[in-house]
Amino acid sequence: MSDDKLPVAHDAAEGHGEAAVAENPFADPGLPPHEPRRTDIDERAAKRAERQVSLLFLVSMLATVGFIASYVSIDSDKIVYIFPLGHISALNFALGMTLGVALFCIGAGAVHWARTLMSDVELPAERHAIEADDETRADVIQQFKTGAAESGFGRRKMIRNTMIGSMALVPLSGVMLLRDLGPLPEKKLDRTDWNEATSDAPIRLVNMNTNEPMKPEDIVVGSLTFAKPGPSASRPAGLQESDEDFQEAIAKDALMLIRIQPNDIKDADSRDLGFEGVLAYSKICTHVGCPISLYEQQTHHALCPCHQSTFDLSDGARVIFGPAGHPLPQLKITTDASGYLVATGGFKHPVGPSFWERSE
Repeated sequence: MSDDKLPVAHDAAEGHGEAAVAENPFADPGLPPHEPRRTDIDERAAKRAERQVSLLFLVSMLATVGFIASYVSIDSDKIVYIFPLGHISALNFALGMTLGVALFCIGAGAVHWARTLMSDVELPAERHAIEADDETRADVIQQFKTGAAESGFGRRKMIRNTMIGSMALVPLSGVMLLRDLGPLPEKKLDRTDWNEATSDAPIRLVNMNTNEPMKPEDIVVGSLTFAKPGPSASRPAGLQESDEDFQEAIAKDALMLIRIQPNDIKDADSRDLGFEGVLAYSKICTHVGCPISLYEQQTHHALCPCHQSTFDLSDGARVIFGPAGHPLPQLKITTDASGYLVATGGFKHPVGPSFWERSE
């Protein structure tokens, strides 16, 4: 603090006992003097900055094109190893990188443009009433025009054109993602691999843990066993984990096998679809498609661990609690000439949760 702002020394001879202060110790120091940047006084530096901004916008355009090309050309199931991320989806990595670069370059280009080429002269403005008068509105319009002229948007055509190009291409990334909304699944969700089964060409029920076909005596009363389709015309080796579409298929084909004393089965239709008390239900919850794996043998209730939907397997898998809207579909089973459990047809109702095209 300068000596001018310090209290005046006490004059003992005068004997007043009060210190004198400067007239306004908190005076507004005002804005520091404006210092021109190098791009303000050196046209070559300004041209170099212009090329840098244009390059960033150009890279953004190329990244957007890369995003679209990646979305179209890379298989969604392809896995690659990238250090230090490890094994990741090639499609997700490519989409994330290209979209990130496209957005970053637009932002970096705009910031670099503003810091190097746009006017940086600071102008103080006094506070005024909320409602602007005609003079103020005219002044704002004039300031906008001045700002637009100083930004060089019309004069620096290379920056203007590349920026418009990058801003026009980026929304295409979102448009491409809309492709995931189609095409419609049509009848894919209505059918499972069990639909290939007929009386003349039944499909065996295969234990998901041992990969072996099952007989009724393999399933004891009170037990819970999971099964999948055995060999069929389209899958001579049966559904295998090595199949490319295994995850998609097992999400519809998975079975839950239980055995109940026939006299304890309340629903007559359900009893007829089973074989000597062995009942085959879809393992997929009809709420949001979670796999059901909890079974209470005393009550014959199956509980979905996701949202606690509860099904009574002795009563046609009727919903007795929770948000599920449909019973679990049941598969008609019997035995073949060798005594193995087989299906002779598909589910009567679609498995899993409801969907727009559900036929019933």
